[in-house]
Amino acid sequence: MTTTETRRAKAIKESSTPSVLTRTLALDAGNYDLKFWDGTNHPRAIRSVRYQLPQGRDAVRFLDTSPLIELPDHTRYHLGVQAYKYRRQQQTVIENKVELARLHLYACLEPWDNATEFSLNLYISTPELGKNQNVLQSQLMGVHEFKRNGVPFRVTVDRVEVEREGMGAYIYAQRLGLIPDTGYTVVIDIGGGTWLTRLVDAEGDVIDENVMDRGGAYELAASISFDKRLIDALGTTVDPGIIMDGFKTGHSYADTGLAWGAWLEEYLDPWFRGIFQTVKAQYTPYMARVTRFLVTGGGSYLIAERLAGRKLFAVIPDPQFANVRGLFPVAEGLQLCMTTR
Repeated sequence: MTTTETRRAKAIKESSTPSVLTRTLALDAGNYDLKFWDGTNHPRAIRSVRYQLPQGRDAVRFLDTSPLIELPDHTRYHLGVQAYKYRRQQQTVIENKVELARLHLYACLEPWDNATEFSLNLYISTPELGKNQNVLQSQLMGVHEFKRNGVPFRVTVDRVEVEREGMGAYIYAQRLGLIPDTGYTVVIDIGGGTWLTRLVDAEGDVIDENVMDRGGAYELAASISFDKRLIDALGTTVDPGIIMDGFKTGHSYADTGLAWGAWLEEYLDPWFRGIFQTVKAQYTPYMARVTRFLVTGGGSYLIAERLAGRKLFAVIPDPQFANVRGLFPVAEGLQLCMTTR
């Protein structure tokens, strides 16, 4: 067990109590979607887009995957795919997701065994640990009262553990046997808005890192959105957020019948090369000792085929949820079901 795993195993043992009213949740509040997992079944996701409803506006239909959140001051936010049904929705990918930490938590807190009042041990991640750890803990610790889909909640957050983003995926990859016992691993986490790297030694310690504020899948989508072939066919401006959704649906633009798959490579190739040239430049002094490049994150599926069969590379299964799976703490000797379906 690595240093990181040992520390996390100790944390869950310390946080465990006999009370059945204490819940544990891992939350990866990404720029593209919010992933959360309580250690059972498959992790779930909510699209990270929202609309703040005026007081006089009725909400469209809300769902567990697209919840309506009401705060004590009666401010209301509709999150998820249903937010696209309003005009002028807001995308987290172009904002500061740290400032939205509470709202993102509320969106992911479903009733627990039919109870909406419980204590919570929370495990989250952030790209820049030193910069954001204290801010996130101060926002999330304590008592939270809100309504989710019309149901009142009262949640007491007793513990907030913050990890470097991407290290959850590293821990999950270890459990899957994807990390060599010797040498260095370069974790390449390609997200919706950002991408980042961590250089991790065989003991699980981060010895170098780099966080790119931009350059994730949204940058690729933004580049495509300026292509005249798509603009002229649509007859108006193109929304990069809808292009990001289209990456997973045959490269089609919503239900318009328009697609960019035939010329995607013109944009995908320079985007892909830019990421890996940056990685190579930063870690040149360490390259001789690198035994694995671990590629993960919600945008990694865009380049998975390019990396298939390359000896040093491993694309983690179910990459969208790899980080949140690894964030969920596992006590020593306990094995969670690691299926990816």
